[in-house]
Amino acid sequence: MLPMRQLIFLFLLLVPSAAMQAQDFSVAPLSDSIFARMQGRSYPEGCTVPRSDLRHVRVLHVDAQGKTHKGELVCNKVIAQDLVEIFRRLYQARYPIEKIRLIDDYDADDEQSMSDNNTSSFCYRTVSGSKKLSKHALGMAVDINTRYNPYVRKGTDGRQLISPDNGRPYADRQKTYPYKIVKGDLLYRLFIEHGFKWGGNWRTMKDYQHFEK
Repeated sequence: MLPMRQLIFLFLLLVPSAAMQAQDFSVAPLSDSIFARMQGRSYPEGCTVPRSDLRHVRVLHVDAQGKTHKGELVCNKVIAQDLVEIFRRLYQARYPIEKIRLIDDYDADDEQSMSDNNTSSFCYRTVSGSKKLSKHALGMAVDINTRYNPYVRKGTDGRQLISPDNGRPYADRQKTYPYKIVKGDLLYRLFIEHGFKWGGNWRTMKDYQHFEK
């Protein structure tokens, strides 16, 4: 058994670490400052999703070089705790995610955010090419490592449509490259365990970055 002095020393080392984990992986209602960043961007005039339904999530993540970053996203309160648990597990496993920033940092421009390989959730918008609200409009979807896991479908003229545009080299899923999401990898398994569906499993199109509930 360790002497009391050593036990106290170990306790003092662990308490700050635990407190930091709680702060770095957290869920909170939207503060006035966060909501102000969203106004006119991801939360435009006429948005029908109540502010009270949304949560600000903070996480830690590592990039492909192993460097740790602080990340943040806004999502629906229904999936907020799921995301904290998933991203904590990914961080502990050193699963690479390059960026997790509010899409408002890109003026809520989905193409800009995806081109920068950003991971995000809430953005009040319709599904591309339709008038139907996206799952992102409800904060019930997350797009991860977006440049390297593009949205792919065939157009009416038979040509392959890929978004973001600079994600075109990564539409070939036979190649190996950083940040690639693969069916069966840790990220995939965690999201499926938490009840999400993966866009990479869709039949008529593929959205390799997309998980929704």
